Amino acid sequence: MSDRAVFISPSPPVATPASAPPLLLRLVRDFGAVWVDDNSLRDWLASAGDRVVLLAGDPVRFPEGQDVAAVLPELLKAFDRRFVVAVVAAAHEDAIARRYGAQRWPSLLFFRDGQYVTTIAGMQDWDVFLRMVAEALAMPTSRPPGIGIPLVAEGGSGPSCGA
Repeated sequence: MSDRAVFISPSPPVATPASAPPLLLRLVRDFGAVWVDDNSLRDWLASAGDRVVLLAGDPVRFPEGQDVAAVLPELLKAFDRRFVVAVVAAAHEDAIARRYGAQRWPSLLFFRDGQYVTTIAGMQDWDVFLRMVAEALAMPTSRPPGIGIPLVAEGGSGPSCGA
């Protein structure tokens, strides 16, 4: 029996998408992942602890997403279930990716105590995944990445469009 708190979302649970790929269904059915959408994600992230959100992408365009879904249970085991997992329903992936600066599918978004930590993009070799997940779990929280344009206060110095 685990000593981890059980998360009960105040939002209604997200229904299993009708066309969900089998490996995503397996994550939910066998490994305790939950489906989230743009509305329920904030409530899910509000609970304490480390949380990982999978943006798998379309399985035809991004087959690596299915590879990450297959490896994620092994990562859970390797890190003694230190984190819990959510799978984003396909119709909501773009909005969530934009919100957290994810630019590649698949992506694993890491959060701690409701705050963004980092993103691991793409499928990795096992040893690289282990290292990257360990680093993510040790990192402090941070601001989600923006769209890549540095902002400078009016009258401030720094990069600008006018040279």
